[in-house]
Amino acid sequence: MQNKKIHSIRIQFVLIFGAILFGVMLVFLLVNGLLINKVYLMNKTNVLKDAYELIVSSMDDGEFYDEMENISAKNGISCVIVESSGESVYSTGGEGDRLSEQFQFFLFGSTESKVISQTEDYKIERSEDMAKNGDYLVLIGNLDDSMMVMMKIAISNLNESALIALRLNVMVSILCIIIGAIVVFGVTRVVTNPILRLTSISKRMTELDFDARYEVRGKRYNEIDELGEHMNQLSKTLEETISELKTANNEMKLDLDRKEQIEMMRTDFLSNVSHELKTPLALISGYAEGLKDSVNSNPADRDFYCDVIIDEADKMSKMVKKLLTLNQLEFGANEITMERFFINDLVDDVVSNMRIMLESDGIDVSVKSDGKVAVWADEFKVEEVLTNYLSNAIHHVGGEKKISITIERKDKNVRVGVFNTGTPIPSEDIERLWEKFFKVDKSHSRQYGGSGIGLSIVKAIMDALHQSCGVQNHEDGVEFWFELDASAFEEGEISGQD
Repeated sequence: MQNKKIHSIRIQFVLIFGAILFGVMLVFLLVNGLLINKVYLMNKTNVLKDAYELIVSSMDDGEFYDEMENISAKNGISCVIVESSGESVYSTGGEGDRLSEQFQFFLFGSTESKVISQTEDYKIERSEDMAKNGDYLVLIGNLDDSMMVMMKIAISNLNESALIALRLNVMVSILCIIIGAIVVFGVTRVVTNPILRLTSISKRMTELDFDARYEVRGKRYNEIDELGEHMNQLSKTLEETISELKTANNEMKLDLDRKEQIEMMRTDFLSNVSHELKTPLALISGYAEGLKDSVNSNPADRDFYCDVIIDEADKMSKMVKKLLTLNQLEFGANEITMERFFINDLVDDVVSNMRIMLESDGIDVSVKSDGKVAVWADEFKVEEVLTNYLSNAIHHVGGEKKISITIERKDKNVRVGVFNTGTPIPSEDIERLWEKFFKVDKSHSRQYGGSGIGLSIVKAIMDALHQSCGVQNHEDGVEFWFELDASAFEEGEISGQD
């Protein structure tokens, strides 16, 4: 699969929310920059209107002057009320004469002004101050037929105030974007961590590791947790399906070879059986006749004759059982069930079962492993292979009387080797070891009851599993080995890891 560049989903979340936040702040700053002057001017205009309405409605009230002074002081309004003769009736701050002069100058002077708002009773203009020291909003209105009012409020610092506000808003916006990005980066961890766990589980599933499981964390169950549960069900279903497929695949491969081998196997089987049974049958017949002829001889002779007959009959029984097992394997009548198990545990069980034989013969056995490893195979058949190898090693061990079992990883396979000290196998006999009824040392085989079928059974089992087996000479002994398909799972891995 082509490697693809992975972009962190957390970074993408931060960039998206950061871009949205930046856009909102930018719109805010643009609107603020465009409207702040208008809003400020509108506010000042409303202040003048409210003051005018107060004068119109409350001028005859005794508390009018106090209220007008408070409004003027609070909003920075300069106000003068004059009669038609030009004499001031009321002014803020006791500046009636000066304000009256400004009023006259504004009415009859040549100042530049712009009408902001106008009604039948008053008009509000933006005008330059008579003393040339700033801009003002000026309201000129009629109170009755004999009096007029003029109010002004300074707006000379409007642009400067707007600029200061704009700078402050820019700094606040930048700070909000930074803080927002940090908060989003932290908050998205809650969302992205389960997704990263699901990614890890799916990767392990592609490697046929189906022991990875998603664990729901926290009290709230959401859509990601539901997806994780579905992943767990999918993993379980895939494991069962692959197990069935491997079993079906082995059966199909066996069916393809079965028809071609049946006739040849039958002929070979009958020939070998008749040859192997000839010797024990001859011994049984001979000793039975001797027992009959010397029926009146001493008891020791009779016991010896009976022991030979029993021993040969037992060897024939074992050989027939092995032949039946081998026949079932070669004819495909023995079903192969693929399953996953730890090869280390199986080795320990086989060694434990044969511990009495090992100790009685004074044999030192050791097991070496690269770690606990799982394999795909038929556990019962693999146990029979290990038992044959170990039994063979016990009967042929020599020298220091040491047996060593090794378990090591080789790419996608696991190799199991059984080594025993002793005499190496002649090179010309190595290729024939897997033939039925072949014995390197016939006298020694006869001594412990070997029939030359055990290694044939091993070869048949490994062929049924579509795996390899072999033998290798060493300076101080012989090693028999076989390989199995390794599973992706090894003990120690944690499902759902972040």
